[in-house]
Amino acid sequence: MLGVVLKIPNNKKSNLCDAVFHISGYLLSKCALDRMEELELSQRCKQGDNTARKELYERYAGRLLAICIRYVRERATAEDLLHDGFIKIFEAMDQFTWRGKGSLRAWMSRIMVNTALQYLRTTQRKDQMVLVEELPEKEVEVDQIETIPKQTLLKFIAELPDGYRTVFNLFVLEDKSHKEIAELLGINEKSSASQLYRARCTLAERVNEWLAENS
Repeated sequence: MLGVVLKIPNNKKSNLCDAVFHISGYLLSKCALDRMEELELSQRCKQGDNTARKELYERYAGRLLAICIRYVRERATAEDLLHDGFIKIFEAMDQFTWRGKGSLRAWMSRIMVNTALQYLRTTQRKDQMVLVEELPEKEVEVDQIETIPKQTLLKFIAELPDGYRTVFNLFVLEDKSHKEIAELLGINEKSSASQLYRARCTLAERVNEWLAENS
């Protein structure tokens, strides 16, 4: 059967990120934090203030758990990774440098992604990251994709095989290049590109099936 490639332009990546957080119920309000609140919270955590650490956890745990779930799917495992990630965050707080509003959240998100990737590297076989043959491409238009409920599309992404899902998340949601992905996962760039290609093919087939059933 011919492969069908899902095209997701760069300007759609942020929409997909927003969808993950909206569906999980963890998207922070646009006015949730102002600059001084976030800066003060990071400073208090650096000083070892346990009240501030508790507030930091309660404020960001939902969003960071959503990141873990994107990579490992099983909620129990994701919760374990969330716990491990927060330990790393608190231990590394002295290394955090304030770079403006949102920098604390971005810094913690990177630690959580790396925690999930470290887990995957120890549990997944390297031969999951294999090259695939080039398949004929058939583009699925973006306006078709947007007719699918976000929760359904996220479900399709979550159901991807581990290797495909990991590369797809890093490329689309974390905006990593294939070179960066290869370094993170210990694979070569061609293997990263192939995994992304296969992920798009698989997603596009699911999209086409859903469109046919719901047209």
